[in-house]
Amino acid sequence: MTVVAALLVDDLVRPTRLLAARRSAPPELAGCWEFPGGKVEPGEDLVQALRRELREELGTELTLGDRLPAPHEEGWPLTGAWRMHLWWAVPQHRPEPLEDHDALRWLAPEDLHSVPWLRTNVAIVTAVAQRMLAG
Repeated sequence: MTVVAALLVDDLVRPTRLLAARRSAPPELAGCWEFPGGKVEPGEDLVQALRRELREELGTELTLGDRLPAPHEEGWPLTGAWRMHLWWAVPQHRPEPLEDHDALRWLAPEDLHSVPWLRTNVAIVTAVAQRMLAG
């Protein structure tokens, strides 16, 4: 199964902040932070799914940047057969937690590990922090 997510930043060339979203459901994930996105629906390509998910979850369109290289061609491993593909993106409107999240927080690269990320997102957070700190 495939999931897509956005690494929402303030600038695609020299990002200084990344948006983290706190899950509100399901109960076992509530309170953990993640990258906004979701499942690819039948008939959608990855980018269509990403754009739909960000409209539904945060009420914003995206300016897409590069895809974050994954350790495997099929994407970043989550749980079981689930894999995630992520893109750097800048929101075109102010993101609001509309669905699946109850809070959003912009984090500087040195603060990325200051929130309790979903366990499956920790390796991605580390890769993102390295890229952001490298400038």
